[in-house]
Amino acid sequence: MRGATHARWAACAAAVVLAASGCGGDSSASSDGGGVLSSSWGDPQNPLEPANTNEVQGGKVLDMIFRSLKRYNPTTGAAEDMLAQKIDTSDSQNYTITIKDGWTFSNGEAVTAKSFVDAWNYGASLKNNQRNAYFFSYIDGYDKVHPEDGSKQTADTLSGLKVVNDKTFTVKLNQKFSTFPDTLGYSAFAPLPQAFFDDHDAWVAKPVGNGPYTVDSYAKGSQMSLRKWNDYPGEDKAQNGGVDLKVYTDNNTAYTDLMAGNLDLVDDVPASQLKNAKSDLQGRYINSPAGIIQTLAFPFYDSDWNKSGSVKVRTGLSMAIDRKQITETIFQKTRTPATDWTSPVLGTDGGYQSGLCGNACVYNPAEAKKMVQEGGGLPGGQVKITYNADTGSHKEWVDAVCNSINNALDNDKACVGNPVGTFADFRSQITDKKMSGPFRAGWQMDYPLIQNFLQPLYYTNASSNDGKWSNKDFDNLVDQANAESDTAKAVQTFQKAEAVVRDNMAAIPLWYQNGSAGYSERLSEVKLNPFSVPVYNEIKVS
Repeated sequence: MRGATHARWAACAAAVVLAASGCGGDSSASSDGGGVLSSSWGDPQNPLEPANTNEVQGGKVLDMIFRSLKRYNPTTGAAEDMLAQKIDTSDSQNYTITIKDGWTFSNGEAVTAKSFVDAWNYGASLKNNQRNAYFFSYIDGYDKVHPEDGSKQTADTLSGLKVVNDKTFTVKLNQKFSTFPDTLGYSAFAPLPQAFFDDHDAWVAKPVGNGPYTVDSYAKGSQMSLRKWNDYPGEDKAQNGGVDLKVYTDNNTAYTDLMAGNLDLVDDVPASQLKNAKSDLQGRYINSPAGIIQTLAFPFYDSDWNKSGSVKVRTGLSMAIDRKQITETIFQKTRTPATDWTSPVLGTDGGYQSGLCGNACVYNPAEAKKMVQEGGGLPGGQVKITYNADTGSHKEWVDAVCNSINNALDNDKACVGNPVGTFADFRSQITDKKMSGPFRAGWQMDYPLIQNFLQPLYYTNASSNDGKWSNKDFDNLVDQANAESDTAKAVQTFQKAEAVVRDNMAAIPLWYQNGSAGYSERLSEVKLNPFSVPVYNEIKVS
């Protein structure tokens, strides 16, 4: 997300391009070059504006219909030039960006430097209320375009962005940020055509991008159909005719449809089927490590969770969770108990700290009960863990977590699950700050840097800081790390920031997650990227 690129420690940056929903298409899109495959999906939270989505389901769509300055290699995760011809800087604060010739949007409009500058200005502007505005905050003038102190917006454009000519623009940051270039593969930084600004409502109804697919149709709650764009100018052309993303409110149903031949791809094998998937699918089952961590977040805007003693209560709840038993019995070892707030995929050189959580992440019923009591007890006498019930087998693990907590606290009503029907509704409740207790907060990295597991989630007012936790010491350490050009020193400073997260139990780490998928005999060349998202454009259909 917002930090990213020093070639030495961000060479493996990769985005989980998060996005939103929409509908549309283009007459030049067709199924020439291969058959159409069907894949399980869930309705996203927001329309398809690139700067307005920080969740996964829509991101699958943005990754198909947009290409930006960088693209994250779907195998290695390396940040590679896509539309960027070159990105130059002499001081890690002033950048000159040159884009390649020959790129157009699917409506025939040329992709120019202005396409990026206009899109970034739109994304940053307070009046446009974009969820990912935060990613532009390092650009000079952000404080005028998007004041965060409640004051009135005094500018419509970022003073740090300047169009030089059709192929060149400059970016001036408000501080040194050596890892800035590799962030530019994240979906918030995608270009937008003039059609987006000329008739915004029409564009939302029929989005126009510059990626290998166009959106042909979308029926909320049913299906989004994407089709290959035959005139796509990039080298990563679609190897199939298109993708029908079918909405499922239960991934068990999706798996059943896969086995019955009614669906080609399930990219989240339900927990209840993990023990059978390998034998069921006979070589068409994928189980690979991914940069994903599952946590329980807390609503720090609720005084019950942000008062004296709350840290002890949260720590006690963490100690009441038997991670080993849950990951082995429910997830068939496709999850690993978490001992820090990042992911093992980073490696120790990248900042992963095995065991950082210490005893707070070790199942200890007696100590858990003591900590909760010393912290003043559970707010209202009970915790309700909120989760979306449509994808991810969340009911199973939430029920197991609550059972573990109830056993540890000797109270069969201490914890209950609180399901929300759909992912979109779940995200909307989070955005509207309607959580009254802990809630599911899975995180798929945007690129494999320790920064990406910390800043977007815990920095004050960060775009994915859903619990609104705020700590000045943490913020200062993140700022120091971002400005540090020495890789090892930057990682060490981020690790100090992570220790602040630990000391405050800003969220409870649960487990690291593998990506899992199953596919039909019709498909070949199926793989998940390092963030468990199918690489749709490489799939072949027989």
